[in-house]
Amino acid sequence: MEKKQTLPNATAVLVLGICSIVFSCFLVGLILGIIGLSLSPRGRRLYRENPELYEGYGQLNAGWIMSIIGTVLGGLYILYFLIMVMMVGGAGFSAMHGLFDIFYDLHH
Repeated sequence: MEKKQTLPNATAVLVLGICSIVFSCFLVGLILGIIGLSLSPRGRRLYRENPELYEGYGQLNAGWIMSIIGTVLGGLYILYFLIMVMMVGGAGFSAMHGLFDIFYDLHH
């Protein structure tokens, strides 16, 4: 009986998936998740074609799922950050506009 081969990038995808969740509150998590997602299709295809030749599909699948979760969380965090920047910027603009109105009224 032949020894089964480990799926290519199975461990790398698992590590990238875990790291994408851990670092999802930073841009790094989004990037790691995207890399994990881009490395997984080849191994998934190989396993679907010949499941008896390969092992490590559990690792690959878990990493793929965690990469999806990390990518979504990273994207949501970036969206949250952009919304907060726009809100703070808008509030700052309103405050500055109000100050300019007060100074204008005082001098005219």
